[in-house]
Amino acid sequence: MEQIVRAAGREPVMRQQEAGAVEYLTFPLLSAQSGIIHAFSTRKGGVSQGIYASMNLSFTRGDEQQRVQENFRRMAEALCTDVNHMVCTFQTHTTNIRRVYSMDGGKGIVCERGYTDVDGLVTDDKDLCLVCFFADCVPLYFVDQKHGAIGLAHSGWRGTAAGMGRRMAERMEQEFGTRAQDLVAAVGPSICQDCYEVSEEVAEQFRQMEVSIPGSRELLQELTAQKAYPHCQILRPGKETGKYQLDLWLANLLNLRAAGIPLAQIQVTDVCTCCNRNYLFSHRASQGKRGNLAAFLMMRDREWAKL
Repeated sequence: MEQIVRAAGREPVMRQQEAGAVEYLTFPLLSAQSGIIHAFSTRKGGVSQGIYASMNLSFTRGDEQQRVQENFRRMAEALCTDVNHMVCTFQTHTTNIRRVYSMDGGKGIVCERGYTDVDGLVTDDKDLCLVCFFADCVPLYFVDQKHGAIGLAHSGWRGTAAGMGRRMAERMEQEFGTRAQDLVAAVGPSICQDCYEVSEEVAEQFRQMEVSIPGSRELLQELTAQKAYPHCQILRPGKETGKYQLDLWLANLLNLRAAGIPLAQIQVTDVCTCCNRNYLFSHRASQGKRGNLAAFLMMRDREWAKL
């Protein structure tokens, strides 16, 4: 199993798992939830070649369709499910969220989705595996054991600035009666602050995000005081005038805390996609010549699991 680079200042969090040749990452906090299956894929264990090597999970970046299908089949097998029980987002950097059902299984892999502009999925159907795609943007996982519901979201800088984490918590409350204090959440592997330089225009979006959250400064200070995060700076000056280093992990953590999710029920990655370009796809590191990773989240039917 390949050695991964851990982010500076962060405690080791992500665990590497193997299922045959397939390697993927998991969160201990999510693994501890009864009946929850989850994963974040790596580049290892697939059949794609060249810039897509080897576990590419995108049909839209130029890879051979048959290879991507086989990669999905292998990931499904590693997670003890089937591609017909997976349902995919149609990501366009929105904060649109769709409730999906068992009848949506296979959409985005073996059949057309029938929807567009969806960056978040929620469900309370058992054995339906939610799938989102990544290559530097942030995966957000949500589990509500009390109401038997889950959510998975893609949160790039636009989604993060628009509060995707808060919107997911609100949508789960609307659909399932979820209370924020009952949620367990995770911020998945994505680009770290040291690797993510942004413009003044993007930086201003995050200044506005902080202003829009009541008590944001106190929440950020709480994270540092409780040693939940090494600092409370979402933005720090870049190497050039007018450039900034953006911490998407911290920004998403702030959104989750602002939604009311207890700090002890949130886990934040320590793995940067850009720092681990040979193990994970990174748009920035590859200058766009790459495949896609995917996040997976499913509630296993307890009766089925006993068989």
